[in-house]
Amino acid sequence: MIEYIKGDISELAPACVILECGGIGYEINISLNTYSAIQSMQRTKLYIYESIREDAHVLYGFADKSERELFMLLISVSGIGGNTARMILSALTTTELCEVISSGNDKILKTIKGIGLKTAQRIIVDLKDKIKTISINGTPMGQTTLSYPEPEIVEEAVAALTMLGFPAAASQKVVHAILKELPDSPVEQVIKLALKRL
Repeated sequence: MIEYIKGDISELAPACVILECGGIGYEINISLNTYSAIQSMQRTKLYIYESIREDAHVLYGFADKSERELFMLLISVSGIGGNTARMILSALTTTELCEVISSGNDKILKTIKGIGLKTAQRIIVDLKDKIKTISINGTPMGQTTLSYPEPEIVEEAVAALTMLGFPAAASQKVVHAILKELPDSPVEQVIKLALKRL
């Protein structure tokens, strides 16, 4: 198993990075959280999860171990593959995701593309106890409290942005960030602010 790859960033996109290490370019799938963490770097170290299937060998990379740990927990849930787990980790930060799961907030999970109510509930039931073992920045999960925006506002803003041609995962990330800074914003203001950031 590959624990991590450290090398030069030769290509970088929001969902993928090519890291050159020892003359070999590794194509690594990443979340938007990892993209944000490494986008200003020329060299980086990514913790790796290797998915080996009959038809493909796929590498997933993470800027920190806690995100990789959460990814591995997510793919252990029935019906969640690597790409869906990456979508979840693109829509929410590791801290937000742990808080959503520990508080049983299936409404927030449902706002993520490809996650229906049953899947959201399954994630919460399967992972609620397991996430307590994860610590982020030295703080064990379940000991943080975050406030969440209204799911309706998130859904409406993301729907509007995707209709305008922006990717759903990127739109979700920006909408969540805006509502974290300005929790009482009406949906029109969220969309206007999101357009400036996307």
